[in-house]
Amino acid sequence: MKIGILQCGHLEGEIEKKHGSFEMMFSTLLAGNGFDFKNYQVVEDQFPGSVDECDGWLLTGSVHAAYDELDWIANLEDFIRLSYERGIPIAGICFGHQVMAQALGGRTEKYSGGWSIGHTQYTFTQDDSSVELLALHQDQVVETPPEARVIACTEFCANAGLAYKGSALSFQPHPEFTPEFMHDIIEHKIKLGMPRQIGEAALAKIGSQYDTARIAMQLANFYKRYDTVSSKVRAAE
Repeated sequence: MKIGILQCGHLEGEIEKKHGSFEMMFSTLLAGNGFDFKNYQVVEDQFPGSVDECDGWLLTGSVHAAYDELDWIANLEDFIRLSYERGIPIAGICFGHQVMAQALGGRTEKYSGGWSIGHTQYTFTQDDSSVELLALHQDQVVETPPEARVIACTEFCANAGLAYKGSALSFQPHPEFTPEFMHDIIEHKIKLGMPRQIGEAALAKIGSQYDTARIAMQLANFYKRYDTVSSKVRAAE
């Protein structure tokens, strides 16, 4: 199964050199499931020729906001809607989570409560279980799309995980981030102007292990569930 990674932003050069690209992070996260990956820099308006070019899609994080009036974001929303309409599985992380919700009828905005950064505990609504993951965002989904239901939340972020009636799934936290990457990106954000008090408080709480395997399994199972359906649709055309 080929997963197209829709890269929605760039990492700082030194950080990417040390920790790897978004493509490497997600291919590592989803390793062992028989997936092949192809990267598309949609942030540079480099899109696949068709929504059928891959068997599934994954939208990454970004320094941009989903509500920024940029041509590539408008084009990405069109791509999301078409993929969803055709039943091709599409998943989003952080910015990807937000822009998917926006494209499919929800609303994203800069949250008045400020940052969610670093070590964060999420509750899964289906069974009230909790997981610890890494977060890095100010924006969040404040109104869910009509066909989405909330599957994960925190007191700060009510819509942290969304599962759709159709073939879409998304999460606000970053299962692809390692503690080492989180440390370096926060240090970088502080240099760029993040309030030092907020950044240093987050740095102090970073742990050594997180529940990334649970999200990786959910994403992998999500793609596999739709793989047969997508293949049948293509074969019939």
